[in-house]
Amino acid sequence: MIVANPRLGAALAAALAILCQEARAATPELIAAARKEGEVTWYTTQIVNQLVLPVKTAFEKKYGVKINYVRANTGDVVLRVLNEEKAGRVQCDVFDGLSTVATLVREPGVVLKWTPDEARVYPAERVDPQGYWTATYLAVGVPAVNTDLVPAGQEPRSWEDLLAPKWKGKMAWSVSNSSTSGAGFVGTVLDAWGREKGMDYLNRLAQQNVTNIQVASREILNQVIAGEYAIALQVNNHHASISARMGAPVKWLKFSPAQVNSGNISVLQKAPHPNAAKLLVDFLVSAEGQAIYRDNGYIPAHPGVPALDPELLPDGKDLVGRFYTPEKIDEELPKWEKTFHEIFR
Repeated sequence: MIVANPRLGAALAAALAILCQEARAATPELIAAARKEGEVTWYTTQIVNQLVLPVKTAFEKKYGVKINYVRANTGDVVLRVLNEEKAGRVQCDVFDGLSTVATLVREPGVVLKWTPDEARVYPAERVDPQGYWTATYLAVGVPAVNTDLVPAGQEPRSWEDLLAPKWKGKMAWSVSNSSTSGAGFVGTVLDAWGREKGMDYLNRLAQQNVTNIQVASREILNQVIAGEYAIALQVNNHHASISARMGAPVKWLKFSPAQVNSGNISVLQKAPHPNAAKLLVDFLVSAEGQAIYRDNGYIPAHPGVPALDPELLPDGKDLVGRFYTPEKIDEELPKWEKTFHEIFR
């Protein structure tokens, strides 16, 4: 699926504004019940300083309900939730991630079917029709370069450019169990070019000695910023944009098509604080909560809250994107990982 141009016309923007006004805020009953519970526990894959703490500050100030958070990568969130479920000691109320929910939904009785009222204005692909998840932000997977090591005008401009001898041994990617990894890069190439052409390219890329690192893609980007590698492959463009605005020597590259995923939020069926959980999710997907994502450099999922940098979102021209739901990532990732291990390990 090609992601639409984020620059809305005046008429569409006006219609969205009306829809946003009509979306129902949290009811007094839900707020009262959440305040009675007093707290909510959020298992999150988000970077604490960049997003979790700003959300915590705003939510606690608005509702007086404390947010407890645990930061972990996708696989660790899944493992922790399942272990708590099996032990009969569920501690988490709300969890997020790119494909986390698709894994947990396979276990009956773990994830709650519930859609927040605030999500009524969202595009269909950003809300699970079954009610298990709602998108909170979009993630666009692209390469990024260290601008001290790669001067302006000398950046690779296409996947084919990565095969140039000068990039041999100077690239890195994550080998974590995620779409923002070498496996995700493999999936993007195969999806764009088909099996025959894609495999030919990937086998040639393997001769470039791309470094495999068992960390999250954000850490790969950090290592590129530190000058350990010239190029990071398959990182989120908003992460590079955030760092660049803070003065880091980094620039993301418009390789097309780019893989586009949504970061999603869900509530556990046996949440110890079910009302506070729903209130937090309602807040995160509302225009107010989405403004926090925007102000901290993320690409909001809410159609009425544009990104700080409109170029982050594929427009179908300069940057073409293919959108993958959590279920599609869950279905395809094992295949991509198999191919990745055959070629690059």
